[in-house]
Amino acid sequence: MSDAFVVGDPDGLSPLLVAIRDAIARELHAQLALRGERIELADLPEVSYQVTLRVDETLRSTRSLRHPPVRPGRPQSPE
Repeated sequence: MSDAFVVGDPDGLSPLLVAIRDAIARELHAQLALRGERIELADLPEVSYQVTLRVDETLRSTRSLRHPPVRPGRPQSPE
């Protein structure tokens, strides 16, 4: 990993990839804290699942910002 991450330069990553990277880092930090700073091989499926949930949340939140849900029976504004 380059020093660019330390000083806040996302190394040319898109805002979405920065958000995904940050979500993964937060979840891994949480999992390590829960597991005493060590992830056992047997725990990888659960850790992977939790990371996947965080990435899904990130994707859903960015998608909802770009495309608000359409309410049935109401015309969608052209904006």
